[in-house]
Amino acid sequence: MVKNIKTALSLVIALFPALFFSQEIKQLTANEVAELALQNHQQLKVSAQNIDIAKQNTNVTKLQKLPTITASTSQFYLGNVLAIDKDFSNSTNIPMPHYGSSYAVQATQLIFKGGLVNKSIELAGLREQLSELDLEKNKQDVKFLVISNYLDVYKILNQESVFQNNKKLAQERLKNIQKFYQQGMVTRNEVIRGELAIKNLDQGILTLANNKKILNYNLSIALGLSSDTEIIPIESLNNKESGIGMDYYFDLAHNSNPQMKSAKTNIDVADKNIEIIKTDKMPTIAGFGGYTLQRPITTRNPVLDMYSGGWQTGISLSYNIDNLYKTKERVKLGELQKNQANDAMTLVQQNIDMGVNAAYVKYQESIQQADILNDAKLLAEENYKITEAKYLNQLAVQAEMIDAQNQKLQSELDFANAEINVLYQYYNLLKSTGTL
Repeated sequence: MVKNIKTALSLVIALFPALFFSQEIKQLTANEVAELALQNHQQLKVSAQNIDIAKQNTNVTKLQKLPTITASTSQFYLGNVLAIDKDFSNSTNIPMPHYGSSYAVQATQLIFKGGLVNKSIELAGLREQLSELDLEKNKQDVKFLVISNYLDVYKILNQESVFQNNKKLAQERLKNIQKFYQQGMVTRNEVIRGELAIKNLDQGILTLANNKKILNYNLSIALGLSSDTEIIPIESLNNKESGIGMDYYFDLAHNSNPQMKSAKTNIDVADKNIEIIKTDKMPTIAGFGGYTLQRPITTRNPVLDMYSGGWQTGISLSYNIDNLYKTKERVKLGELQKNQANDAMTLVQQNIDMGVNAAYVKYQESIQQADILNDAKLLAEENYKITEAKYLNQLAVQAEMIDAQNQKLQSELDFANAEINVLYQYYNLLKSTGTL
């Protein structure tokens, strides 16, 4: 009974595989992979929240333009008053209304402080720009990460193709060896060598298949796809903009790299900070108004258990005299921070230039290496054909044949990797400029 059930289940799986294996296959270009990452990568969602926080901080800073309004009340118990002569000879107990209360409303509006509020809002706006540039840098990092994984999948697919083609050749050669063995022309040892060669290829195919599963899983999660999605790269292997000179990429990096923009914005932040510090040298002018209601009235004798109310309005002027000598030191600190920001921008530019130079040289090198390895692949294929013909005519031994096959396999793998490396170095060049 159990055997019949297993047989029936095997038949159903064979006839309707989609019911049991729901793996989705997606053919994607590198740009499509990058766009999916921008929409779904969790790191970017976290970074985008920093922009919302910075914007809200700007809104909070703008609230400084609004007046400050306070309302207060107090309820208290008022004890009797003990009146004593100035020579302490006599004393009189004066009864008081015991319940007391006060109510007050006060409003204050800053009129002038050297532009402190506007400058603080402008500083908050600069920090908002920095958070946006941080997000842009994170986008570049995420796009390069997923494209690198995408190219690794591409590389494995090419390597699998190379291994499968070589396995077919090895199987055909094994058939010939077995015929020779049956005819008594070779020993069993030659057959074993052919079988071992196929086993080695099977081992390589297995490793590649498992590596592809891992990369597909990681890439699917990063792109917001189902974890069992199989991604098939379809990016063209043609060289990208190989004729553009290095100066073009230098200019592109100076104008577009978010790290460069952040360094420039940090200088603006330092300037704005100095402006804010200098507002301490200015007096503070504020308008105020309020109303107070208090009970009992204790400013007359006898005390009246009644409410007394009054309002006031006016302008206040204040100045912290200690700022005359304290502000100078704070301005000096701000100027040192600005000098540091200038030097930091120079350092950032130098690092970007070095990165662009290295990426450009490696990109050109990858193109040249692909050409060289293509020539090597053609030579290895020619050597394999010659050795195979010699072997079939009993002019070469099995060891020579296996050596030729290994050279052919390695040269094809090297060329397949070199083709993908051209794409990798191209995208690395774009990342170094901040325009990936």
